Amino acid sequence: MTDATPPRAFDADVIIVGGGPIGLTTACALAHHGVDCLLIEQRHDVKEWSRANNLWARPQELLASIGVRDAIAENAFAITRVNTLLNGRPVDPVAIADVDSPYGPVLYSGQDVIERTLGEQAETKGARIRRGLKLVGFVQDDAGVTLTVASVSEDDEDSATGPEQTLHCRYMIGADGSKGFVRGELGLGFEPQKLLNCMNRQIDAKLSWRRSTDFDHLWFFYYPRGFCGVLPVWGGYHRLFFLADDTGIPDRDPTLEEMQAIAREVTEDETLTLTDPIWLTHSRFQHGAAAHYAKDRVLLVGDAGHLSLPAGGQGMNSGFHDAIGVSWRLAMLLAGEGGPVLLDSYDEERGGEHRRLDAQQVRGFQNSVYRGKIKDAAMDVAARFLPNIGTLIQGSADLQQLTVAYPDSPLSEDHLGSIGDLVSRHAVKAGERAPDASVIAADGSSTTLFAHLYNPDGRTWGWALLGFDGRKAEALPELRAAFAAVRSWSWVRPRLVLGTAVAGEQDALVLSDLDNEAHAAYGISDGVVVLVRPDGHIAYRGRADRPELLSAYCTRIFGNATF
Repeated sequence: MTDATPPRAFDADVIIVGGGPIGLTTACALAHHGVDCLLIEQRHDVKEWSRANNLWARPQELLASIGVRDAIAENAFAITRVNTLLNGRPVDPVAIADVDSPYGPVLYSGQDVIERTLGEQAETKGARIRRGLKLVGFVQDDAGVTLTVASVSEDDEDSATGPEQTLHCRYMIGADGSKGFVRGELGLGFEPQKLLNCMNRQIDAKLSWRRSTDFDHLWFFYYPRGFCGVLPVWGGYHRLFFLADDTGIPDRDPTLEEMQAIAREVTEDETLTLTDPIWLTHSRFQHGAAAHYAKDRVLLVGDAGHLSLPAGGQGMNSGFHDAIGVSWRLAMLLAGEGGPVLLDSYDEERGGEHRRLDAQQVRGFQNSVYRGKIKDAAMDVAARFLPNIGTLIQGSADLQQLTVAYPDSPLSEDHLGSIGDLVSRHAVKAGERAPDASVIAADGSSTTLFAHLYNPDGRTWGWALLGFDGRKAEALPELRAAFAAVRSWSWVRPRLVLGTAVAGEQDALVLSDLDNEAHAAYGISDGVVVLVRPDGHIAYRGRADRPELLSAYCTRIFGNATF
């Protein structure tokens, strides 16, 4: 299915339902790709309170690819270190920023700040935002989706008032949260699983204690009844949360005095003082993920498809992958340059990833809240020998989300898996994130692969085709033949990555790798071509001397070449 059809009476090519961080990011991404999009949101203004407030490295890379990461960073704290205490005993701190990404420091801000920033960015890029509109129904057919919407009052944003109106679009995106309307109407609802005997109590307030109040550290305290975090939020405040056994805890929002008392006990700091609270709340947890993230012309992003646990602060961050991933696919389809496999792959990739993440977060809760004396003792022993225990006990050694991969996606094809292929066993595979590396541009200046992967040659949904010579000059003719085999798909943008060969004036863009940094990052020791998707994941790997395999892949994904 493609959409290179004559213009029709659509209010927008894509309508996004929901104006939280993920809906707004989707609007930014679609506008970045030149797609006409409209976002509707029930709320008349951004909801106060910081709520979800951190951005890990891989989501920052994705946000940078659509040009909005730096605007968020201007109103965020950069976290470089995570301190963990297990029953009062410090374990090795985690240098969280020490990862293979240009965006290692974790950004901490506030959801209200992030939403305002993304809203400004979306409108600057050309997206339209209409607030105070509630979706009350929709139907879809082979040509598009018809939405029925109504205005909501200033006093009750849940109640529709005034006459209903209809809006028409080619595709609709549900970004209306875990309790939203879209998922249920699609028949993709699920029965949430409850975490029993567990409550979260939380406060955002000014913090004074004997530890640092600089905004570049996180603290996690594992104590007998649960798990506590001390995190910065924007505006000079800190968040303290306590995920704990709920025995004897009143089922209501806590008081400032109660939060200060438990904070002093858990941190073992009798001087700890909390003042000027701006948010006191409590919550219980349910979790789960939809069986599918798409149905025909309606797709889900972020919490619209799942209920996320807060372990590791992964929920909002996983939604950023959704927003970026759905947007470049729709941009290609709307341009008539892709087949049904594009949307099929979105459902398989992101739905599968949310279900995997759900299981990971449950493990994190089991390690942090439902521990018991035996597990506590085992963790205490392990902490003496495992330097990365601070991340492992949260259920993941990759909080930064750099290992998110789609090896089984219909977009992932790998021809370098056999013993005969001269490729390192540590090579990144199809479906994995394409790593960055330092290279040298044709004018002698230092640059990086990332600078030539995302938006290659100004093509916002372009696919970068890397041709590695394997440090063998004789591979250059084979790379030229591989590039020629896909020349008809103009959005496939070739780049030569040369460790030995010397390119000619008529060759594609050249990146020199005489110091072997890029070849080592990709585990390559022979003439190889690597096709990278617009979201920076490897789509295809193959030998340079088999251009027909690369051409067949492009035909399968994009359709027949036009000459």
